[in-house]
Amino acid sequence: MEILVQETVDKMSEVAAKVVAKTLNAKPNCVLGLATGSTPLGLYKELVRMHRDEGLDFSQVTTFNLDEYVGLTKDHEQSYHYFMHENLFKHINIPKQNIHIPSGTTENYEAFCSWYENRIVECGGIDLQILGIGSDGHIAFNEPSSSLGSRTRIKTLAKQTIDDNARFFDSAEDVPIYAITMGVGTIMEARKLLMIANGKAKAEAVAAAVEGPVTSMITASALQMHPHALCVLDKDAASSLKMLDYYDWIQAKMVDAP
Repeated sequence: MEILVQETVDKMSEVAAKVVAKTLNAKPNCVLGLATGSTPLGLYKELVRMHRDEGLDFSQVTTFNLDEYVGLTKDHEQSYHYFMHENLFKHINIPKQNIHIPSGTTENYEAFCSWYENRIVECGGIDLQILGIGSDGHIAFNEPSSSLGSRTRIKTLAKQTIDDNARFFDSAEDVPIYAITMGVGTIMEARKLLMIANGKAKAEAVAAAVEGPVTSMITASALQMHPHALCVLDKDAASSLKMLDYYDWIQAKMVDAP
């Protein structure tokens, strides 16, 4: 796993956006996997700016989101459908039919999950998957103890995840208990992975994911087994890394690499 540490959250977002833009420029019809939550907001803001000011083109891009709350309609202000449209999709030139977000209100979740997996394959697989990380080390809604070979499915949210996400709702009681989520196995099939994290609250989870053992108790640790995984952090999120000096040394010498 390649580690890039940036001084600020804004710089982290800029670097992550450049990674996405490089993917788009190399393959205009690429397939992007997208994440929600507070962490990627800066990334999406920068992508919108690049589209507006630099002509970054999304007209051939296809997207797949990681997850959605079960029970929330598409127009609910805390649904991930609403989040993605407000923070990214309505500001760029991506065709509506190219957007895929798990349904939180489907009548047959098992059939939908199977369709979602098949649809990713039909579109050629995900070229670049953007990821955040939960404070307990989860990716998407693959809570601790989730299988590292898991596929898209319904998951019961952990109490810590519900408590962490309660800030977006009126109270913790309003946070849905279930979510539909890509599995770890699904995520690991993406050609490249880009995990971003910021803030002290994520420092221990990041350290466990990057430097700890590969374990289902920290589902983000599966990224250690991916051949093309990049982790972009701000200084606070990187503060618990034991090998931080080494990562900084590598980053400083990258310009001289053969």
